[in-house]
This record gives sequence, C-alpha cells and structure tokens, in this order.
Amino acid sequence: MSKKIILLTLQTFSTTGGIQKMTRTMAHSLDIISKQQQWDFKLWSLYDSRYDLMSEYLAKENFVGFGRSKMRLALDTISKGRKADILILSHINLALIGIIVKILNPKCKIWLVAHGIEVWRPLSFLKTSFLKKFCNQIICVSNFTKHQMIKWHNVGSSKCVVLNNVIDPFIIHPEEFEKPEYLLNRYSLTAENQVIFTLTRLASSEQYKGYELVIKAISHLKEKFSGLKYILAGQYDATEETRIKDLISSYNVKNEVILTGFLSERELADYFLLADLFVLPSKKEGFGIVFIEALSCGLPVICGNADGSVDAIRNGELGTAINVNDQDELEKTISSYLRSPLTVKTRQKLQKQCLQYFNENDYQQNLLRLIKDEPAA
Repeated sequence: MSKKIILLTLQTFSTTGGIQKMTRTMAHSLDIISKQQQWDFKLWSLYDSRYDLMSEYLAKENFVGFGRSKMRLALDTISKGRKADILILSHINLALIGIIVKILNPKCKIWLVAHGIEVWRPLSFLKTSFLKKFCNQIICVSNFTKHQMIKWHNVGSSKCVVLNNVIDPFIIHPEEFEKPEYLLNRYSLTAENQVIFTLTRLASSEQYKGYELVIKAISHLKEKFSGLKYILAGQYDATEETRIKDLISSYNVKNEVILTGFLSERELADYFLLADLFVLPSKKEGFGIVFIEALSCGLPVICGNADGSVDAIRNGELGTAINVNDQDELEKTISSYLRSPLTVKTRQKLQKQCLQYFNENDYQQNLLRLIKDEPAA
C-alpha cells in the first residue's frame, strides 16, 4: 500500500551538527526505503535553501528548502499533511505544526525525533500537550533520552522507541591507519607524538562538554608522556575563545594544546587518524555521533557515563565511560590508554565493531519496521 511520508526539519544541509547529521542519514534512508516500496517521500527544511541540498542524500525533487520562511513551511506542511500517512518532526520546536496536521488528518501518524537537551527539561503546555495527545511515536536516539522523556514528560514507555544514530553513509572509512603526513606537518608533529583529540562545538552557552577538564588533565599528564599534544577542534565564539585561552594559560599548557577552529568534514577522518585517543567527557550528549565517527576510524573513545554517550560505546564494549565529575578518574583513564600505544590491529578491530553496530543498512531495516508497525527483530 502506497504511503506519503514527510520529514520536517529545522536545518539539514546548511550547517553541521549532530542533529543535522542524523537528519541527513534519516532522509537518505527514508528515500531509499520509499524507492524500494514505491512510496512518496519528501524532506522539507525550514532554514535551508534549495541550493543547500547535498544531492548525494536525495534527489532535488524530493527536497524543499524554505529559506527561513516559517509561514510558507507551516502552510505547505498543513496543506500536504492532509493527505500524509506519516509526518516526522526532527525537533520539538515543530510541535505546533504537528498538532494542526493531526487535527486536520487524524489518520496521519505523527513522529517526533527526540535528541537531547532540547527535551531533557520542562516544556511549554503546547509542547507537552503535543507529546501526550497528538504524537504517535517518539523516536529516541538513545536509551538515556528515552528515560528522560518518561521522567520529564510522563509519556508512556510504549510510545518511546530507541533508534540509535548511525554512521553517515557518505563518510569514507580508512583502510590504512598511518598518521596523515600533511597534518603532522601542519602542526609540526612527528608520528611519535601522542595526540588526544576533542571535536565539539565550543560555545559559551554550552559549557557542559568537559574539554576544560581535559585541558587540566594535560597539565598533569605532560610530565608523564613526553611530546603529548591535545588538539581541541570546533567552531568557537569570541567569549569561549577567550575562556579557553585563559585556561590554557593558567594551566601552563600553551605548548601542548592546539586550537584548530572549525574543521572541514573532508578532513575529519584524517584528524581521527592523527589522534591516538578521542576524549569528550560531556554531561549532556543525546547520543554523540562524533564518538561513532571516531570509532569508525579505529580511534579509542573516552566519554561521560551520565548521558546518551554510553549508547555510542555500547555500554563499554567499544570505549570507556567515566564519571565526569572525577578529575582523577579522567586522568587515570587517559593514562591507561596512552601507556598502551595504539596499534593497527586495535584500530581495525574497533572500526569493524563500530560498523557492525552502527551501519545504515540495519538503520533502514529498523525504520522500515517502524513505518510498517512491525515488531523489532
């Protein structure tokens, strides 16, 4: 039976972040499923323009970028939603549209994708009403997010389904594991330098990522591990740049810490190859796509143990989760990794395990079961 499916998003292609990466992969998977099943699938994005589309993810006729026109997005979705079978909202801020579509078309199934901090808190009356009365299914990217949805909003457990994020289908996974020569040259490093790597958004409004704990750890570890470097990457605002540089100065690690700023996605895999360990002791990750990106390049991971990060490392199978409030545990865990130099064999094993668990083929099958309302395998 033919189905009409709309994936409604705030932003998908014009910027890069965890939600955007997840949405691209979901759109690509839904596009493939719909072609196989002869369904009608469309991706509509509020803040993207039609020129932002990355054509490898789906054909242009299946994408509409509304160029920030909230009114046009709302009117078009409400109009087309009258005949839709499934409307998937990528963010809780789209709840009002979901409510209107459900009122006009009660048979339409409304899904919400729940990520992290946007739903781990009290919500407005309208959004709470949406969750309880109008939303048919909540797709939670981690078990932690599922538990938070039940805790904060008292939604039924049966309404919440865990669908872990997976590796972007267009990321190129390395087959060789040498440290890239051009990055060694860029930062005046040698292959003998042990490198700790963090990639995240460095925002003054989001000081829960834990990289300041790593900077502090470096001040102690540099005496034990000669030539140790810490590459802290990600786009930063002026306020956070000042704070980070003050931390670097106060901990006397100017020679050890490298700030890169924004990283191009085409260089990302090379940075994972350059590093010996990925560390992000965050407190509020909904899932942490960056962890599985690192693992898919064979890079060991240290994360926090009190958020969705534990799903990304399969509860300790693929990495180590620590108490982010325990500085001593962080430093001991980093030391244990650095004392056992990373080998090609270790990298290959991590990569294989990661791709076994977080691949798009399985993700597509899980999505298809959800659409057809079939039990999980």
